[in-house]
Amino acid sequence: MAHPSETDAREVIPHGDPFALFTQWYDEARETEPNDSNAMALATATPDGQPSVRMVLLKGYDTSGFVFYTNGHSRKGQEIAANPQVALLFHWKSLRRQIRIEGTLSSVSEAEAEAYFHSRARDSQLGAVASDQSAPLDSRETFLARYEDVRARFEGGEVERPAHWGGWRVRPQAMEFWHDRPYRLHERRRFAHGPEGWASSLLYP
Repeated sequence: MAHPSETDAREVIPHGDPFALFTQWYDEARETEPNDSNAMALATATPDGQPSVRMVLLKGYDTSGFVFYTNGHSRKGQEIAANPQVALLFHWKSLRRQIRIEGTLSSVSEAEAEAYFHSRARDSQLGAVASDQSAPLDSRETFLARYEDVRARFEGGEVERPAHWGGWRVRPQAMEFWHDRPYRLHERRRFAHGPEGWASSLLYP
């Protein structure tokens, strides 16, 4: 077996455009990751710094940011409203890669939220209406009964999107790419956005 000092010294994470690199890695993950290649951890915090994290699904991205949707009354929705600074983490175990993104949130347009809501399966739309996300629940039967009430209410018609259900776009200020290398001599490159655009540098793993 080769000694660590004899391993390949070539860099596999190029400098340049972080969005182009994200697209390349994301497209590869969509081919190799067995479940939810668009899953990402979303970290939020209260104004006094109490953090929380959960998995959400990426539903779109471009150079303006990364989009997800949720109930604005949920814990993450309330923390987002109070503190728009967030972080994302993609981990693709099949590729042994991670991408960390730090940035600020803004709401997507009503038209975007409406279009995405009605692109979802009807049962998912009904579930979003029935759920008081993050609120205490006395039993699962209560939730299922609410779901049936909502289904009956919208029987034969379009499901109305709740006003508090919408989308958020994370505008990145920093993006970090991590790639597994032998002997834990991993490769990391951090991109930071400044007045002259994106600049990057390697980091010790």
